[in-house]
Amino acid sequence: MTLYYPAWPHGEIKKIFPHIFMVMGTNITIHEGTELQHSCNMVIVKNANELTLINTVRLNDKGLAALDNLGKVTNVVRIGAFHGRHDAFYIDRYLAKFWALKGMNDENKKSVDIELIHNGKMPFPDCSLFVFETSIHPEGILHINRESGIIITCDSVKNWTSSDEFFNKHTEKLYRDLGYFGFATISKIWQQACNIQVQDLMRLKLLSFHHLLSAHGEPLINEAYEKLAATIKQEFGI
Repeated sequence: MTLYYPAWPHGEIKKIFPHIFMVMGTNITIHEGTELQHSCNMVIVKNANELTLINTVRLNDKGLAALDNLGKVTNVVRIGAFHGRHDAFYIDRYLAKFWALKGMNDENKKSVDIELIHNGKMPFPDCSLFVFETSIHPEGILHINRESGIIITCDSVKNWTSSDEFFNKHTEKLYRDLGYFGFATISKIWQQACNIQVQDLMRLKLLSFHHLLSAHGEPLINEAYEKLAATIKQEFGI
């Protein structure tokens, strides 16, 4: 029997673009004996009546009712190695197909229905996959060819410009001290954990997009490419 994580506090589902939605919620983890509490986001893409969930966040009953009003959950997509604790809940509740990057290990031992690969099958139209080829842990980005280009990231690129209502005070201070807050950031901890090499960032700069929807932080609208290019230049000198 699968043990699901609880539905922690979250906000309402918000429309970001036509047929693209986001909901911000809470993530709680233990790192080196310390409890960390910060925000995380789930992106929802609607295609006809089918819904694709990316970077899942478990919703409470009210949130699930709002989700059901949008359409039928058909796909659950995992693009980050360190996310996925709520995937099993949605896969089981809706009998949804599970999409994940090659080599992704699901903590609930859910088998992957469709493997995400470059130039492979995607869960909805106008979508393509960018993979961090040098990463020792599977990590990718979804690119949606709409609205002059949208990228959906997991841990690779965050957009915490400040703390929010889902942070606790300890985590807010820690992340501020670590320099986590800013536009389109690429944290050194993530870089080191995945052993990211500069060639991946050079490839990332070749993508064409204007908007960023990250698993962490507010949507970055219109200025996403410029902000991310500035981060890459600052962090990697390219």
